[in-house]
Amino acid sequence: MQTPLKIAIVGSGLVGSLLAIYLKKEGHTVHVYDRSPDIRKINFSGRSINLAMSNRGWKALDGVGVGDSVREIAIPMDKRAIHLVDKLNFQNYGQEGESIYSISRGTLNRKMIDLAEVAGAEFFFDQKIWDVTLSEATLHIGETERGEWEEVKYDMVFGADGAFSRIRHRMQRQSMFNYSQEFLNMGYKELNIPANADATHKLDKNSFHIWPRGEYMLIALPNLDGSFTCTLFMPFEGENSFASLTDRKMVEDFFEKNFPDSIEVIPKLAEDFFKNPTSTLVTMKCFPWTYEDKIALIGDACHAIVPFYGQGMNAGFEDITVLNEMIEKYGNDWKKIFSEYQISRKPNADAIAELSYRNFMEMSTKTADEKFLLQKKIEKAFSDKHPDKWIPLYSR
Repeated sequence: MQTPLKIAIVGSGLVGSLLAIYLKKEGHTVHVYDRSPDIRKINFSGRSINLAMSNRGWKALDGVGVGDSVREIAIPMDKRAIHLVDKLNFQNYGQEGESIYSISRGTLNRKMIDLAEVAGAEFFFDQKIWDVTLSEATLHIGETERGEWEEVKYDMVFGADGAFSRIRHRMQRQSMFNYSQEFLNMGYKELNIPANADATHKLDKNSFHIWPRGEYMLIALPNLDGSFTCTLFMPFEGENSFASLTDRKMVEDFFEKNFPDSIEVIPKLAEDFFKNPTSTLVTMKCFPWTYEDKIALIGDACHAIVPFYGQGMNAGFEDITVLNEMIEKYGNDWKKIFSEYQISRKPNADAIAELSYRNFMEMSTKTADEKFLLQKKIEKAFSDKHPDKWIPLYSR
């Protein structure tokens, strides 16, 4: 156990909630702030993106004893189901018997907040953080950016407030702070495959379903209620793009031509397409992630990535695993903890950002290529025979 401190976490998402559990385990007072309402008390108007939990995510959850609680809301996917225009192929993940797990973001976030409260963390919702005094770990909270602010002082502040982090925004005004963000020229839109009348799944529930079509693709991940959350990735502009699909007939014709086997399982295709927003995809990198022993960024706040490798949440959880290792190693020396945390994680976060983009190329183009599928079979055979020399990406 460390010397108890008063610590604030800005952001009640997946990373902020798990971090709260780890810090409570060390005996700290933990307050979690979020500018949004309590996610447990609101109804979603649309579907939320599903997450793919891999080994690095489970390690962080198991490290603080909450993995089994999360497994109750997860569905194992041991393979890709690759929907070509005229046939269906399957490709196993990782090594024999290994899976990644489909989890609803909203369901997981609610669960993580519940678990953090049980651990003793306090949550403060509808609290807008407009600024932070870095040297004093003081939050400035108010209704509006130009209104009156309340100052709340802490021993330490963690910024877990996502790709457009307010805490990082303040750090960016420091000298020698490096920052870059890059939007892809494509976006995504959520669609839904409902369950059968008997609550079973319309497609194989233990597969990650992909319809690879080059510059655009459709994916589907299973939910516990028998439905699938689908995501359509497309360019914003161009011949086959969101801008080119302007009415119901165009959408239905496009799917009939490109994703013919999806038509019968997405009954509200046009309604979902025009009702749900088209969202952007951004990669964000920055450094340093910390300020003395007072402030640290974590998760998307310091390394937002595109979702094509399914590792955004897993990478954020791994930040916490590494931070905890540094706590165990350096005790109360928070300057050393923060320094070693960012030095250790930065190269890995950059690598995952690169892998995420490469995986889009793999998912959208190569999964339709017979030579690529043969390559994957050779990789698996080599891994089975020489596990000390080669580990498939999804096994890591």
